[in-house]
Amino acid sequence: MVADLDTGAILGACDPHLRRRPASVQKLLLADTALPKLNPSQVVVATAADLKLPRVTSAVGMVVGGHYPVSTLWYGLLLESGNDAANALARVAGGSGGVPATIAAMNAEAHRLGADDTHAVTPSGLDAADQFTSAYDLALIARADFARPDFVRYDTALRFQWPAQPPRDPHGFQIQNENKLLTEYPGALGGKTGFTDQARHTYVGAAQRGGRRLVVTVMGAEIVPARAEKQGEALLNWGFGLPATASVGHLVTADEAARLHNPPSASGSHRPARVRVAPAGAGAFLDTRTPQVILGVVLLVLAVAGMSLMWRLRRGR
Repeated sequence: MVADLDTGAILGACDPHLRRRPASVQKLLLADTALPKLNPSQVVVATAADLKLPRVTSAVGMVVGGHYPVSTLWYGLLLESGNDAANALARVAGGSGGVPATIAAMNAEAHRLGADDTHAVTPSGLDAADQFTSAYDLALIARADFARPDFVRYDTALRFQWPAQPPRDPHGFQIQNENKLLTEYPGALGGKTGFTDQARHTYVGAAQRGGRRLVVTVMGAEIVPARAEKQGEALLNWGFGLPATASVGHLVTADEAARLHNPPSASGSHRPARVRVAPAGAGAFLDTRTPQVILGVVLLVLAVAGMSLMWRLRRGR
């Protein structure tokens, strides 16, 4: 999907509500959920549970017993895609409820945004049964993230000095941003990369040009013909090449999502089906009422069948 971060206009999409594994772009939902809850100067003591990860995984390099400010963990999460940092942030943000409470909060935040294709099971995006999102939902989540100056500050840092934790790590080390868009694409605003065996390559990237800010979301990509971020660059170029008024729909706002989730229940009224992409300039959601939609489909099928029969009869003559 390619969408405008400011207006919410959708410029183009391919199967935007197809549910797939998110991989590490899930961390964008964690950031949107936990950034408002955590004091950046709060010091977190790493636990063994934070570091309980698959043998082959993305980790920033926390050590058990290490002391890390929350702000440091955000850099570890967004630059290095540290799953250990994700666990620690989710544990602390969840308070007495720990990681499960943060997972529940992430799902509640997705629902609030209207990201109803999304269901989180892990804070990091590591593959899990019943965990999924969509290209549309990722655009909604990214839009919420990029509206936060603290997220932008963490997400756009090119490098960060990871603090020493003596005696096991007496010197610390430098981490670098894995999102190549920041150094290879003019006007880049940031984003997030992701990969797991089940998700394959996922990507969210944003850039600005000519007074416009666009976001691109890519799911289920392979590195052929190009890496996911390169595919994202091509889509951004395509989006910036369109007129500023171009639109095939729009991303819902939280207020619009609330109306969709809680439609009027006046006596005798039909409840509209849930439609999350409204026509550009409509000012309201598509009111697709089930009986009318079914009738329309039936009439369309009959019309096509009739045309096919007439063509066959003529060909027979």
